[in-house]
Amino acid sequence: MTYRQLLETGTRILKESNIDEYDVDSYILFEYMTGMKRSFYLAHSDDEVPLDAEKSYLDVIKKRSERYPLQYITHTAYFYGAEYYVDESVLIPRFDTENLVELVLKNEKDAKNFLDMCTGSGCIVIAIKDNLKEINATAADISEAALKVAKKNADGHCADITFIHSDLFENIDGKYDFIVSNPPYIVKDVISTLMPEVKDYEPANALDGGEDGLDFYRQIIKESPKYLNKKGRLYFEIGYDQGESVSNLMRDAGFEDILVKSDLSGNDRCVMGILR
Repeated sequence: MTYRQLLETGTRILKESNIDEYDVDSYILFEYMTGMKRSFYLAHSDDEVPLDAEKSYLDVIKKRSERYPLQYITHTAYFYGAEYYVDESVLIPRFDTENLVELVLKNEKDAKNFLDMCTGSGCIVIAIKDNLKEINATAADISEAALKVAKKNADGHCADITFIHSDLFENIDGKYDFIVSNPPYIVKDVISTLMPEVKDYEPANALDGGEDGLDFYRQIIKESPKYLNKKGRLYFEIGYDQGESVSNLMRDAGFEDILVKSDLSGNDRCVMGILR
């Protein structure tokens, strides 16, 4: 089999498996497994493929055809213009979450320190630290496996971040100018309806927000005033229909000047409030 035939075979398999971007995914996996850049491929597409390379490529194609996430196969995801390592212990960074980073960067140019709660892959805390070089950054997560990934990413970005293994605020000390969080917020009964790549492979404890999706917001909002400086800010990513609910929770807990920010699709995506 030639390289051209191998790539065509991978593309056909993914198309028949109803993978949305079957042609893109097949080529990404082809490049990942063979190490061939496009220019080299064009010059050598009719060369014969070694049998071990053919098998390796078709193995990952089969995995992707079963809806295993592409990013977990290549261990690569992109967020805020940078590359991150990911595996099954963390959620795959989403483009929508960049709205949260943008909101923070717009408002926190003079902040001295901050906490990223439920850090996961570390993409939020690292993106903020990359843009606010002098700020002191702390990040927490209940998952030791997730913290291992976040530390790996911080090292890759040369980002000086303090990581804490903590069940929300259990092991957190001190006060912060702002706290940012993208907590689990999917309604428990909705998880089974999500696309297979999400419900079957991404970590359930990073998705499940309880019966109404608000469990983590309640806990973080309730406890965060003890860890915020005067006029400290609290930032959340939220689900598309959670703007009013999270705003009310924050208002009842003593936050004011609450802002709900929409994403490019016009859906509620972030909430920010200032501690009264």
